[in-house]
Amino acid sequence: MANPLKPGTKAPDFSLPSTPDQKVSLSEFLGQPVVLVFYPADWSPVCGDQLALYTELWEEFANYNAAIIGISCDNVWCHVAFAHERKYKVTLISDFEPKGAVARLYGVYREKEGVCERALFVIDVQGIIQWSEVSHFGINPGADGIFKALEALPKTGART
Repeated sequence: MANPLKPGTKAPDFSLPSTPDQKVSLSEFLGQPVVLVFYPADWSPVCGDQLALYTELWEEFANYNAAIIGISCDNVWCHVAFAHERKYKVTLISDFEPKGAVARLYGVYREKEGVCERALFVIDVQGIIQWSEVSHFGINPGADGIFKALEALPKTGART
């Protein structure tokens, strides 16, 4: 059972690979809102639909100056192929080794299956979790909750 970090909690920093030779750290995004999208697996239909939706809504996320980072336990080469094939704009990072370490920090690792829950976190410009949601494993959570959470953030993080 997921036990996600609660709003008001400082988001744990991490540094995970986005390509075989590049890493992304949460701390790089201090000063702008971040949407963390934990998802179970590349190439699964629901995950593909979810990431496609966020790519389709890219400009709306940009109105909030929000970075969108997708995290799964698949390896980095799988992410590279998945993002390239599907033309996603979402940055995908690999929580592969040690497997699920970041998902565990956020309370959204499924030990039995060895994958992430389908979970969303909205982090404010100071690195504090302001909203989180764990969705049913097989259902695309959409973007409404994310946009409501971004709208509720102090306006210092939005584009002017």
